Amino acid sequence: MADFDDEPITLSAGALDALKEFYHERDVHVEKFEKLKTQADAVEILSMRDMFKEDWQESQFWYSDDCATLLAEQLLDGATEETTIAIVSAPSVFVAMKNILNAADYTLPKPKLHLLEHDHRFDVFPEFIYYDLNDPLKVPVELKGSVDRFIVDPPFLNMDTQTKTALTIRHITKSTNPEQVRAIICTGERMQDLVLRLYKSFGMRTTTYEPEHHELQNEFLCYANYEGSKWSFKPVAQE
Repeated sequence: MADFDDEPITLSAGALDALKEFYHERDVHVEKFEKLKTQADAVEILSMRDMFKEDWQESQFWYSDDCATLLAEQLLDGATEETTIAIVSAPSVFVAMKNILNAADYTLPKPKLHLLEHDHRFDVFPEFIYYDLNDPLKVPVELKGSVDRFIVDPPFLNMDTQTKTALTIRHITKSTNPEQVRAIICTGERMQDLVLRLYKSFGMRTTTYEPEHHELQNEFLCYANYEGSKWSFKPVAQE
């Protein structure tokens, strides 16, 4: 009987080319991450989809580039160096915000950012704070009552994650007064009634803006406690 265990493994030319391409892409990806770790505020425009692949098992669905940029601009509009912005479970908005702030032609004041996120891939950014929905009040003590603006996109469309995220928001915001805190929530349409109850004290309303994703087809709505150039409030009868 022939012994195949000692026979060398050979690959076709096509398979070898594919393997080389795989290793090349891997090395390029690793190089980009190493650059992020050492130069998080001095790199070229970041591509969310290239750098951070979505994990659908973790309910990760990134916004389209236009949508992420629009939401980032809404949070940055009128912000000062004294403004603290929390991006909770919405890393694509955070990356868009970093791209805006790091642009060579950006000359406005830069606010303080916090990215609350469970995915450790984003710890390449100094603004990263590990966020565990199972322990929603476990955040750095200095974050309590410090946030002026926030955006939230809870993972999974269920009551549990929505409620726990709302606990976190109440813990870290300075106030629920719409004149003091700018609030944005993006989540599924079927969460509408719950969101409006959980954030009633913030003056949260359903807006006319509908967030777009690269892959997700579920109907999403944007909720906010203010009207701006990109959206208005829907009539109460439609909420």
